[in-house]
Amino acid sequence: MTLESLRWAARAIRNEIVRFRFGYPLEIVPAAGPKDSLHYYIYSDSLSWSCMKLDANGIPLYCNRVIGESYHPAYIAWYGLVNLGHHLRRQDQASLNTFLNQVCWLEDHAVRWSDGAVVWPVPYDWQEGKTMLKAPWISAYVQGLGISALVRGWRVTGRRKILELLSKSTAIFEINVSRSGVRDVVGDHVLYAEYPGSRPPGPLDGLMTCLLGLYDLFMETGDGAVERLFTQGLDGLKYLLPNWDYRKKWSWYSSREYLCPPAYHNLNRVLLAVLARLTKEPTLAEYAERWDPARLTPTGRMEVFSLFVLTKNVCRVKHQTWRQKTAPASELAPTTDSIETQSYPLQKTQAVVARTKAGVAAHHD
Repeated sequence: MTLESLRWAARAIRNEIVRFRFGYPLEIVPAAGPKDSLHYYIYSDSLSWSCMKLDANGIPLYCNRVIGESYHPAYIAWYGLVNLGHHLRRQDQASLNTFLNQVCWLEDHAVRWSDGAVVWPVPYDWQEGKTMLKAPWISAYVQGLGISALVRGWRVTGRRKILELLSKSTAIFEINVSRSGVRDVVGDHVLYAEYPGSRPPGPLDGLMTCLLGLYDLFMETGDGAVERLFTQGLDGLKYLLPNWDYRKKWSWYSSREYLCPPAYHNLNRVLLAVLARLTKEPTLAEYAERWDPARLTPTGRMEVFSLFVLTKNVCRVKHQTWRQKTAPASELAPTTDSIETQSYPLQKTQAVVARTKAGVAAHHD
């Protein structure tokens, strides 16, 4: 085991045991959802961004033991949405500039397939359980966050290119996983896969995030085909919710690989509450309430913590994650040339900001 591997192991112990907390700084945003809103559904001003570094143009690089450093479209979209939330609360230009910079990156890095579908591929290999996803691979989670960011980018800027990209962004939800899409079927129920090819149902937060992206696009366009995709995915979510439930106390990660760490679990809970509000589905509200950590007794808290530590490490042993190759940073970190071509120039973002201040003001609550 290398010194670098030992550092990552120590970090995992610190985060998963020493710093284990049942709460997590996420809040639901009631103003999100309507067509005239710029708000996203969840917000926090206390995120650490410990797995991120910014490139020379303010675009986040995802940092991981196995992959090194790489752009991740979902991380970029989420960073943009959080900064838009900062702007809406602080009325500061810097946060708006940051949001628009991420929107412009997503515009420039949308990939068009030969059939016209628009996707945001993940540019590195990833091992998810027994499934190896080879770059470039697509994800319903990535697609959903990208859609949500671009819907709000369209509302701010009115750029027709964004709306045109959005009109082609849902095609992969119609394509089965077996044909390189994200649509999975369990019985008669549809799911959208965060990790296509892995055993369903997969991560709960990824499914719900992509549903919110579809909801955003339907609210913006009124497109009945997008509404149908949302309704099908919602039906699959309701059908498979028991698969993610641990004794009406906590949520499982993916296909019961291990109990969710607090960050994932609280994200699952608040996303369920958001979808319950939007759809008036009592089942979703019931699960969101039963998974509230505040309802746990001291014995229940000890049970959840102990089982999380046990199942997480059993999962590590099962998949021998320590054997996964650690990529040297030099292999995956972008070169200066690739940064210049992959990142949206700040001057271009500033020009967009100058043209859209009036539009932003019109959207403020």
